[in-house]
Amino acid sequence: MAEMTKELAVTVLNEARKAVVGKDEVLAKALLAILAGGHILMEDIPGVGKTTLAVAFSKALGLSYNRVQFTPDVMPSDLTGFSIYNKDTGTMEYQPGALLCNLFLADELNRATSRTQSALLEAMEEGQVTVDGVSRPVPSPFLVIATQNPAGASGTQPLPDSQMDRFMVRLTLGYPDAEGEVEMLRRKQGGNPLDQIEQVTGPQGLEAARQAVAGTYIKDEVARYIVDLVSATRSHPMVHQGGSPRATLAVAAMARAMAWVQGRDYVLPQDVKAVFRDTVAHRLLLTGRGTAEGADPVGDALKSVAEPKLA
Repeated sequence: MAEMTKELAVTVLNEARKAVVGKDEVLAKALLAILAGGHILMEDIPGVGKTTLAVAFSKALGLSYNRVQFTPDVMPSDLTGFSIYNKDTGTMEYQPGALLCNLFLADELNRATSRTQSALLEAMEEGQVTVDGVSRPVPSPFLVIATQNPAGASGTQPLPDSQMDRFMVRLTLGYPDAEGEVEMLRRKQGGNPLDQIEQVTGPQGLEAARQAVAGTYIKDEVARYIVDLVSATRSHPMVHQGGSPRATLAVAAMARAMAWVQGRDYVLPQDVKAVFRDTVAHRLLLTGRGTAEGADPVGDALKSVAEPKLA
């Protein structure tokens, strides 16, 4: 398969649009996170196409794909794998778990137990799983698309702050508009739209694209702008816990991806502004008053921090 270029990135989006109708902006943001090397949290009600989005990208990018429907009885070994005794050889043999793939869909993650979420956290942060004291790397590239039901939905519990911070972006699909829903019905008449998606590149092509994105230049003034934006969330009066240094790195990575897909090898302040909300908002903990009053510390940061003037 061809190395993934900026032009092929557009082709990947076009392929994903065959299955996900009327959500071009969300698809574009998801692809930016994939190119930036991050994990994606989809927060939405069931049935709006979160799984379809994940499968569409796995097909277009040629990635191996596994999905686990999280319930309280899902065990860490279901994700990491386990060792089993082979009586013929007299040895313990490792049986890979669901995480040993390129794209892992963690469906309804906020229904899982803490132990199971911890197993996923190791793969997300360290790129490995540990079974019986032996650590094994996950395939490269590796990314997680996790879905969670809205807060308060039956059988759910909030994800820990540390886990929320590991997701590069939080996205929401939402209901399609009437025209999009009619188009969805029309496409279903011809079979499953996912079957129409063609592979554009493969794991090596995606890895090469990620390396190109990581090499996109950020000028000192823009780097300072990113730091000042994140710092503004920490000092906001309605915020109990602001953006972490990991959030700063995530904003920079997403801004690089935004610049790269637009054909630039340098980041502009508008790239930062375009990705800031989706990258930072889910990491913030508001005070009780902030929650009650619907405070928007991300929007306030974007308004209060001056955009740098580049020569």
